[in-house]
Amino acid sequence: MVGPCDVLAVGAHPDDVELGCGATVARLARAGRRVGILDLTAGEMGTRGDVETRAREARAAAAALGAAWRDCLSLPDGGLQGEDDGQLAAVVGALRAAVPRVVLVPDDRDPHPDHAAAAALLQRGVFLAGVGKYRPERGAPWRPNLLLAYPGPRQLLTPALVVDVTAAYAAKRAALAAHASQFDPGAGTATHLASGHFLAAIEGRDRACGNLIGTEFGEGFAAPGALAADELAWLLGGWGTSPDPRTPSPGRGGRGQ
Repeated sequence: MVGPCDVLAVGAHPDDVELGCGATVARLARAGRRVGILDLTAGEMGTRGDVETRAREARAAAAALGAAWRDCLSLPDGGLQGEDDGQLAAVVGALRAAVPRVVLVPDDRDPHPDHAAAAALLQRGVFLAGVGKYRPERGAPWRPNLLLAYPGPRQLLTPALVVDVTAAYAAKRAALAAHASQFDPGAGTATHLASGHFLAAIEGRDRACGNLIGTEFGEGFAAPGALAADELAWLLGGWGTSPDPRTPSPGRGGRGQ
C-alpha cells in the first residue's frame, strides 16, 4: 500500500525499477532512506508469468532491495498513455500519498512505448501533484524536489549523475533473481529476457557506467529538470555510514503551488 517515503522509484512494469536503478534503491535503503517502489502496471502482457506470480516476485525483489513498501496501480500493461487523465489522476494520487522528496522515473527517450508513456505520466504527474486545484479529491498537494531518470533495459544514455553501487550490487542481483518467471531460462518459454545474455548486458552496462567514475559498478541517471544541489546533498549525504534505519530522515519536500 502506498505510504509516506523519502524516495519513490517508479516503473512501468514489475522488474523495471530493479533493472534500471535497483542497486541505487538498495544503497539508499541501507543509508536509512525510506524508499517506496511503485509499479504502474502488473505486467500482465508479458510472455511469461501471470499477474499473481509477478506480484509475488515483485514483493520478494522489494525485500531484497530493502524497500519500505511496494505497490501497483494496475494501469493497463501495453496501454499506458501520457495524456490519459484517468491514468494521470492515479499517478497524482500516489504521489500525494507517498509525499516523496525524490522520485526516480523511466527516461523519456526509452524506446519501449510503455516506458516512454510512464515517463510522460510521471513528469506531468510530479507537476500536477503540486497544483491544489487539480483533482483535490486525490489528496493534498505535494511536489517532489528532485526528479531523476534511469535508463530502460535496452537503452544507453550519457548520465548527468552516476551513483557508485558496487557495495549494493549483490542486492540488485538478488532482486533480479527473484523475478524468475522473467529471467530464469528454465522457467518457461524461451525469450530474450530469459536468454542469459540479457542480464549479462545489464550488468555490463552497469560496469561501464561505474567505469566512468572509477568504480566497479555504477547506475546512471539523466536529469529531466535542474539538479538542485541541496537535494543531491540530502540524497547522497551520509552514505559513508550506516545510520539506524529507524532514525527519521531530515526535512522533506514541500507543498506545491
